[in-house]
Amino acid sequence: MKFHWFNLMPWPYLPDDFAQKHRSVWVDVDSRLFDPVKANRVYNDYLDLLEFADELGFDGIGVNEHHQNAYGLMPSPQLMAATLARRTRDASILLLGQSLALYDPPTRVAEEMAMIDCISGGRLISGFPVGSSMDDNYACGVNPATLREKYLEAHDLVRRAWSDPDVFAWNGKHYKLRYVNLWPRPIQNPPPIWIPGGGSVETWDFCAQHGYNYSYLSFSGHLRGAQLMDGFWRRLATLGVEFNPYQGAFAQQICVAETDAEAQRLYEKHARYFFSRCLHINPGFADAPGYRSEATIRAGLLSQMAGQSSALNQAAALSWQEMIDQGFLIAGSPDSVCEQMERVARTLKVGHIVCLLHFGDMPNEVCRYSTELFAKRVMPRIRPLWNEYEDHWSPKPMPRAERALPRHCEGTRDALPADAATASQVV
Repeated sequence: MKFHWFNLMPWPYLPDDFAQKHRSVWVDVDSRLFDPVKANRVYNDYLDLLEFADELGFDGIGVNEHHQNAYGLMPSPQLMAATLARRTRDASILLLGQSLALYDPPTRVAEEMAMIDCISGGRLISGFPVGSSMDDNYACGVNPATLREKYLEAHDLVRRAWSDPDVFAWNGKHYKLRYVNLWPRPIQNPPPIWIPGGGSVETWDFCAQHGYNYSYLSFSGHLRGAQLMDGFWRRLATLGVEFNPYQGAFAQQICVAETDAEAQRLYEKHARYFFSRCLHINPGFADAPGYRSEATIRAGLLSQMAGQSSALNQAAALSWQEMIDQGFLIAGSPDSVCEQMERVARTLKVGHIVCLLHFGDMPNEVCRYSTELFAKRVMPRIRPLWNEYEDHWSPKPMPRAERALPRHCEGTRDALPADAATASQVV
């Protein structure tokens, strides 16, 4: 099993009456609720948590892309990933998005991901999401009818830019470039590619065709997620793809304490903040006309946010135990969480868990406590699961001894030569 510490980076200062006075946390959320001074602390606290996860031995640390929202403060995940590439040593940099269709030209994505891969010593996982309707269609104005074909062309351009050492011209339907000559180039060729999504037949087929990892980023929990992941595995089997659990990833809210009772005391209010405010989305923004294909609609796979809106709205009104029983949360003592986690991994047949150990307005010290307990008393017990399979969807970085490590890391700071030390004093 592989474990990735992921943070949406929600805004933790939404008022108590947010859902009553504001129609959506996304697209048209009142920007007066954002405070740049408070954001200085928020962003740095979130980065501290991601660095802490690296120190604790998580396999990956994750960021993603969203726009015009208080649900996730990362309009530029590449900035976060670049910071983490410099400040961490071992964890994969799980960049679950840049939304390819939003970039013109898409070679900008290829360049930035290559930079991050070089800085990190080959630790990048590159996520290629189509993107949510809230982000792509409403916040950024991309025509939903052409979104997927733009995405597919951008994907092909990025892949060729990474792999073709010669200068080439690109004369596509949506992008036209006379000279494509990627500088820099990634260490990994290509970095492992994960496709985050909420569920569509096209995405499943795309993953099967290219051998990509499918990452289901769900907030309605593992019980509802099981049905969709079953559909993914059945689709791959129909297309003749050999089963490997590491081709699947699943996101889950998790919190750990010494006892089940302490877990409720520490985390319940933050879970309610998340479900009642961070997921307060106007259904009209969730699925623009034309965003979802006919094949996906016929298969009954609705937009994650639109299709789950009723369940997500209900989650905030559930009791703490009901949140756990219905799969919205995995919570409790290390023993309890171990039992739940193993059941989820086996039921969904996934080799990668994207761990949402921070949610809502959870303070850093509370999140660090839960994260450390999970790392030390949960991960080692279930890590052997799926050992009989080879993971083809994780990075293969440079040997650590050959990598340039951050100078702040213990034991990596080289002594300055005498002349350099003298020069630094003069300057």
